[in-house]
Amino acid sequence: MSPLSGKTALVTGASRGIGRASALALAKAGAQVLVHYCREDTTANEVVKQIRAAGGHADRIAADLSAPDGPHRLANRARAVIGARLDVLVCSADMTKGASIEDTTVADFDELFALNVRAPYFLVQQLMPAMCKGSSVLLVSSLAAHGQVGIVSSPASAHAVSQGAVDTLVKYFATTLGARGVRVNAIAADMVASGISDPKTKNSGRLTPTAPEMQRFKRSAQSEDIGGAVVFLASDAARWITGETLCVDGGSRL
Repeated sequence: MSPLSGKTALVTGASRGIGRASALALAKAGAQVLVHYCREDTTANEVVKQIRAAGGHADRIAADLSAPDGPHRLANRARAVIGARLDVLVCSADMTKGASIEDTTVADFDELFALNVRAPYFLVQQLMPAMCKGSSVLLVSSLAAHGQVGIVSSPASAHAVSQGAVDTLVKYFATTLGARGVRVNAIAADMVASGISDPKTKNSGRLTPTAPEMQRFKRSAQSEDIGGAVVFLASDAARWITGETLCVDGGSRL
């Protein structure tokens, strides 16, 4: 039997990058997947078609998570599809802005934290009633939040700070939801794997690999490298892991 057979999963930012790879991997592992997107209707539909073509179950669901009521709208729409039970939540919708400290505006900073921190916080809040013993929450962080040489000195400082906040959320969520038997972890990946390049776009494009991204495997990370880690942390094989951030970095810290 597939490790996630009969499970339901919601993946935010699932039209591109890590979100797309996570949705495909979860579906392959047997989960029914809700593919969240904001504006990328065509690419989200392609993910759903690919899952269904392989014999899986998927639906697409839209919401602007950067809006104050975005998480609430998404939670309501998700419950309308899957009902009262959610087994896996993967928060991979993300934004970066490659501005220096001097060039970062208040609007830039607020926009980053709205999507990268506020959205997962309130999405978990709204979906808590649907989570039960054995459910798993996965947040996507960044290697920049862990002091990776080269990445931490990049101009995307505000993005790194927002990802550090995500790691803090993991600790508090794991403590709060642990009483329900819900596990909460994070995966830290580089921005190449995330599929983020253009400082004005969300979850799209690629970055030119920097030194730490040319890892022990002599290549930069791909989003597909993250999918297996997502399935593992979402599955019963990781039942005794919570409150942790897994760095999927190909050995760049060695």
